[in-house]
Amino acid sequence: MRGFIIKEFYHIFRDVRSMLILFGMPVVQVLIFGFAISTEIRNAPVAILDHSNDYVTQQITNKLLSSGFFVRGDQIENENQIQQIFRKGKVKEIIVFEKDFAKNLENEKEAHVQLIADASDPNVANLIVNYTNAIIQSYQQEYFKGMALPVEIVTESQMLYNPGLKSVFMFIPGIITILLMLISAMMTSISIAREKEMGTMEILLVSPLNPIQIVAGKVIPYVLISFINALTILLMSFFIFKMPLEGNMVLLLLESILFIIMALSLGIFISTVSNSQQMAMMLSMFALMLPTILLSGFIFPIENMPYLLQLLSNIMPPRWFIIIIKSIMLKGLGIQYVWKETLIIAGMAVFFIALSIRKFKIRLE
Repeated sequence: MRGFIIKEFYHIFRDVRSMLILFGMPVVQVLIFGFAISTEIRNAPVAILDHSNDYVTQQITNKLLSSGFFVRGDQIENENQIQQIFRKGKVKEIIVFEKDFAKNLENEKEAHVQLIADASDPNVANLIVNYTNAIIQSYQQEYFKGMALPVEIVTESQMLYNPGLKSVFMFIPGIITILLMLISAMMTSISIAREKEMGTMEILLVSPLNPIQIVAGKVIPYVLISFINALTILLMSFFIFKMPLEGNMVLLLLESILFIIMALSLGIFISTVSNSQQMAMMLSMFALMLPTILLSGFIFPIENMPYLLQLLSNIMPPRWFIIIIKSIMLKGLGIQYVWKETLIIAGMAVFFIALSIRKFKIRLE
């Protein structure tokens, strides 16, 4: 019995993949969960439209920006720029001080601040507005507590793109992304791994088809199947969950096809480094699912993560597709606002296709 146990230990320690799963995966998961999962707001970009520009508004602005929760985003000079700056996605909130703010506090004992938040992510918008409210109230208590008459700074909040703060509007874009990513990548990776297991891959490799034709032949059927999946999910989101579509439906479908091609290309690449269906499925599930949920901004704001994880999130394709879906469905934006994200996903698709073809060529040689 003792010898059997020792032999089993030797067997485990000799297998690098088992060692990685046993010791590497828990360490990585604890680090990612520990750093990425945070409901606190840190360094949220805000813009300030100060119609008064007096000592009180300056003090409140300084208090907000020195709190560690907010950083100053793009400059804004008039109310006509509010929609435009939100469409760019550069700020999470715009704080608007009314005209003659300090004078109104002195004479009328009341002044107004408007807080306009991007509620396409309702949890973040709610937190940001609450943090801003708390800091302004703290300022009020700190500087006006000695005055004979009560002085009040009144805050009015407005939520853009999702005034009802429906959480389903945040979850559906993320769920669409995760399903398309996992199903598409998994289907293709298992498909080629199955060919290897059945021994038919060598027949493909010695056939008159070149690597590009083999990859295209594997990808095209799944593009059509995944597109049907995408349509089904979108129809369910419209008719069951009442998800709005403010933008162009054709653009949304074209972006979905691009993302599907990228996911399928990733699946092809995974299959080229997997020798079995089981390994392909494990890589598709564990290497994609956890980072997709944690680092895509689906649930946890990327701005709250450490800088290293923010950099890592840039190579996560779902991060960019979630921005595209929300921009088209909730904000009604066109390609002129999401061209950068579109190019990134297209570039990733080309990258994975090129890697897959290269791996096939190596096998052929």
